[in-house]
Formats: sequence, C-alpha cells, structure tokens
Amino acid sequence: MAGIGVRHLGDYIREQRSASDISLRQLAKLAGVSNPYLSQIERGLRKPSAEILQQIAKGLRISAEALYVQAGILDQRAGNGLVVDAVMADASLTERQKQVLLEIYDSFRKENGPVAAGEGAVAVTVVTAGPLDAAELSTSPAPEPAGRPRKKPAKKTAAPPAP
Repeated sequence: MAGIGVRHLGDYIREQRSASDISLRQLAKLAGVSNPYLSQIERGLRKPSAEILQQIAKGLRISAEALYVQAGILDQRAGNGLVVDAVMADASLTERQKQVLLEIYDSFRKENGPVAAGEGAVAVTVVTAGPLDAAELSTSPAPEPAGRPRKKPAKKTAAPPAP
C-alpha cells in the first residue's frame, strides 16, 4: 500500500480540483487518464509518474513543480511560485506561450543573481517541446510606448474646385 506522502499528494490534488471547480471526470479527461486511476491517486492508493503529474497539473492549470514538490520529486524551493501559477492559470495563453514566458522569467531571475531570503525567490524549470515559433507567441499588437503621445497625421484637404 502507498505511504503517507502519496496520500498527502492525493489530498492536494483533490483540494486543487475542488478549488478549480473541476469534477473528477473532467480532470481525468483533461489529464488523459482514466477516472478510476485518478480516483486512486486522490485516495493515495497509486503513486503517479512525473509525466502523469505534469498532465494533471496542466488540467488543473497549476505548475507541475507544485505537484512535484508535493510528490517528493523536487525539494521545496524558496518563494511561493505565484508567478508560475499565475502564468499557468492564464487561459488566454497557449501552452507554448506559457513555456516561453516562464523561460524568459527564469532567464531574468538568473541574470539578476541570487535574491535575499524572504524576497520571494522562485526557481522555474520549463521543458520545451521544440524550437520557438514566432507565430505562437503573437497574440496582439505591441502596446504604445510610454512617454510622448503619438502625433496624429495631418488631415489632407481637397483643393477648392477651379472656377
């Protein structure tokens, strides 16, 4: 029989599912697993693989890292992962856009160096499915730059008719 850690993971998944107002059947479909298998995971009878956890996280729109920590696959990291969870929960972004956004976020965090304890350090690990496609990243035109307002083009007036 599975240990206490698996039971805790199942409780966490059930809490996240309830908070998202998703039925067991809906989550099973979103995650690509059977209803009985997901039920066994939630009851602590089965220990899912990292791949299944990733699929469940995607269905719940939370970071896979959060489930990995609950499952004991990853150690708890400094910070609370609010940025990662917010990006993963944004239904207006494609999965590829989420991956790229988190990669950029992670690169900025690494570039800025270590953050002092208590300042919300977050580690992000993103697995990409392939090369970057600019069409996948484009969702809307770029916003107007801050600063001076843009000048409107002068109106052209028609010359008065000749007499």
